Amino acid sequence: MSPIPPFTDAGLLPPGDYEVTFGALRGSVLVLGPGDPAEWPHWDARWRERLVGNLEVLVRQLWQVGVTEVFVDGSFAEDKDHPNDIDGYFECDLDRLRTGEVQRELNLLDPHKIWTWDPASRRPHRGSPKKQLPMWHQYRVELYPHVPGLPSGIRDRHGNELEFPSAFRQSRRDGRQRGIVKLIQGGQP
Repeated sequence: MSPIPPFTDAGLLPPGDYEVTFGALRGSVLVLGPGDPAEWPHWDARWRERLVGNLEVLVRQLWQVGVTEVFVDGSFAEDKDHPNDIDGYFECDLDRLRTGEVQRELNLLDPHKIWTWDPASRRPHRGSPKKQLPMWHQYRVELYPHVPGLPSGIRDRHGNELEFPSAFRQSRRDGRQRGIVKLIQGGQP
């Protein structure tokens, strides 16, 4: 049985934090689908598996530089047949982020040198007006650094600026509370 529960009637993960290994994530509703394939004929499990493979590359790089708190969600964690990408955040030390140490260490590991959050590095994707970071273009994953106690730049429906943990635990569609996936190392789900 997967530690990730079925979607709610609203198509979201029930509120909560779901700690999983990559093996458990691949065997969950988020990849395999919410039910009988005959009832979900457009569910793109192959694409979702590819996104998880890309996510694993980046998360393993984070783990190698000592970052252990990594969370993901976005439309990938909803009942959307073909999510555009995977969104997430990781917790890191302010000094390592401010000095660029984390970014440098990650780019030493990544063959494409995609670790940056500089707005000037964003490029458009064909057919979309939204500019994306290099990591999105290469992996279709966006992972943002979060320093606990600092705001994310994301606001709630009342205009209050949120930290990533709060922002990622609500649906962008309607602000409903939703669950989030925490990626963990090891053999246990």
